[in-house]
Amino acid sequence: MLGAYFGAVPLKTPLDETPEEVRRVLEPVRHDFSIALFSLGNAFAAGAIIRAAHNFLAREIILIGQAPFYEKASMGMQKYESIVRVDDDDAFFRHAKGRPVWALEKEHAKRSLYDVAPFPRDVIFVFGSERAGLDERFIARCDEAVGIPIYGVNNSLPVALAAGIVMSEWARRRYVHGAVR
Repeated sequence: MLGAYFGAVPLKTPLDETPEEVRRVLEPVRHDFSIALFSLGNAFAAGAIIRAAHNFLAREIILIGQAPFYEKASMGMQKYESIVRVDDDDAFFRHAKGRPVWALEKEHAKRSLYDVAPFPRDVIFVFGSERAGLDERFIARCDEAVGIPIYGVNNSLPVALAAGIVMSEWARRRYVHGAVR
């Protein structure tokens, strides 16, 4: 079975059940990181990130602001996820409740994603819009600001790709002989 080779949890998800039942079955195997999207302004990218967050079994997806996401881009996975909406920065930091908050922001990064020792437990990775990134005041409130090294003339990555890289790096560091620790 391909899933067993790649270390997937041997889980028979009841996809013919209600979304609530599927969420209940997935809850015990979810991981201890969350993804936050700060007013992306790109509904398709937000949907794609929700889909990727499902594949990595993120604890939750936090949408900061009222920007919509495109459900077709999430391929239905939004039904199985814990999606939390907060109105603004203050509401987000109240929701984070002292959890480590890491901004992914190339221009204001203190270091590379790949230079970080272990990721802290319960970390929330925050992504801004492709056009405007994250506000400097928001970044100042975060525990860490990291960037993904890129080398071309283009100064940024598509936000859905950046989120996928971060989740993959989180999983790579936790993967041990067919399981995630």
